[in-house]
Amino acid sequence: MPHLVIWPPILVSCAYVLLFSAWTIWVSFTRSTLMPDYSWAGWRNYSSMLATRNWHIAYTNLFIYGTCFVVFTMALGLLLAVLIDQRIRAENIYRAIFLYPLAVSFVVTGTVWGWLLNPSIGIQKLMHDIGWTSFRFEWLIDQDMAIYTVVIAGVWQASGFAMALLLAGLRSVDADLLKAAQIDGAGPARTYLRVVFPTIGPIFIAVLVMLLQFAIKTYDLVVALTAGGPGLASTLPTVVVYDFMFQRSELARGSAAAVMLLGSLAFVLVPYGLYRMWQQRKARAHA
Repeated sequence: MPHLVIWPPILVSCAYVLLFSAWTIWVSFTRSTLMPDYSWAGWRNYSSMLATRNWHIAYTNLFIYGTCFVVFTMALGLLLAVLIDQRIRAENIYRAIFLYPLAVSFVVTGTVWGWLLNPSIGIQKLMHDIGWTSFRFEWLIDQDMAIYTVVIAGVWQASGFAMALLLAGLRSVDADLLKAAQIDGAGPARTYLRVVFPTIGPIFIAVLVMLLQFAIKTYDLVVALTAGGPGLASTLPTVVVYDFMFQRSELARGSAAAVMLLGSLAFVLVPYGLYRMWQQRKARAHA
């Protein structure tokens, strides 16, 4: 019975992902436009995408967004995890509050943050209404700062996820190690830095990989918050893929962009998979 429950969904999911990924890769080498056209085009679609200004801007934005998103999400998640790890009162309530944003869809998150950051109805207007007329917070319409509004919304939503995983790691540390550190006279800060954090290193790596996946696949958040604007200021590669496939009806070029985006995911996931295999072999060797 367990096999009947587990294997069919796994096989269907694998077939769905592998078959459609293979089809997308094939289409990226064709002359398809609005409808599939399987005439061979070679690497033309890839070179064309790499030469477009949209793609260069999107990947620059992805680098900025991904770096800020991962760093600030991990930092805030770790801070929350350490604070909750102090066995505070109403711990379950705080965990639920911090995890709640994860239950909200990215579309809702983008919409709400769009209201908050809109200069005419959001935080700036509130400050003006209470008398602080010199206050300015116009990042949403500033080409240089728009991408950071996506970072703010993304960190708000994902920090609870990072907190939950890191807190589970903190709680998994052997109590004997903590007692030994206390006996040696190590304070809380030194115990975390020298004992706890090195012990949960694999969890840090797992959280890092998952956050990088989130960053690379971000689409609905940026569409709901900024629609990729102003101009192309907050456009990400996922937005470019959608634009070429469904707005411009250039199926082949959009597929080439999707394959390159898949390559970005593989760049993150393959090293992590090899790292996990190395860890497992090392554990078996010491067993």
